[in-house]
Amino acid sequence: MSVDDNSIGAQNSGTELTINWALAMEHLRAPVLQAAVESLNLPPGSRGLDAACGIGLQAIRLAEAAGPGGHVTGLDISAGMLRYAEKMVKQAGLSERISFEQGSVEVLPFDDNSFDWAWSADFVGYAPLPPLPLIGELVRVTRPGGTVAILAWSSERLLPGYPVLEAHLGATGAGIAPFVKGKDPETHFSRSMGWLRKIGLVDIRANTFVGSAFAPLGDDLRGALTALFEMRWPGVQAELSTADLVEFRRLCLPESPD
Repeated sequence: MSVDDNSIGAQNSGTELTINWALAMEHLRAPVLQAAVESLNLPPGSRGLDAACGIGLQAIRLAEAAGPGGHVTGLDISAGMLRYAEKMVKQAGLSERISFEQGSVEVLPFDDNSFDWAWSADFVGYAPLPPLPLIGELVRVTRPGGTVAILAWSSERLLPGYPVLEAHLGATGAGIAPFVKGKDPETHFSRSMGWLRKIGLVDIRANTFVGSAFAPLGDDLRGALTALFEMRWPGVQAELSTADLVEFRRLCLPESPD
């Protein structure tokens, strides 16, 4: 097998894993994401951009929020993600109201003032790309007076009642990486209001959307939490004490009844 074939295989494998994670965690995140979209109060019939749209889950919500006369353009750099997104949109009966383009958020392939609003979830502010240039691109393609919205998640406080274990998990290499390892403190999501001011936006608002999941868990939520734990704390076992490892296995691994 050639090097190129190996590269394609690895890329396809990574795309499939990301799609599976997105589908699994949709059961956990759906109420939070829906609340975030509804908070935007998108004008009926408006045209918007879903930047780094992934498999199209948010594009569908945004199109429904914009109403029958609206249109959403989803953009993602992954051809595999876009193929899956097109299937999902077709199943939802929204192919006339949602279209997709392949491209990078770093240099959006759209003219200035192309959209009434721009949205990006789970992308702006994540390493390794600095947030300000990305927000600048979203602002550029949004008309004056329009809305630019970014959504980011925090997976802290996943183990209520076990603050010491969760603190220890957060102090592992995997636990630290998404938040502070190698990151300028100014790029942390808690500083995002400052990003928006620096880029020249006005009427800046921040909302926190909180969902909850608690026992007894159905199969969908159990699968969602399993996927989240696997993504959040990979390979931490070697860094835990014996007592923490027992609790981690009991609470966080899918083979445990707890």
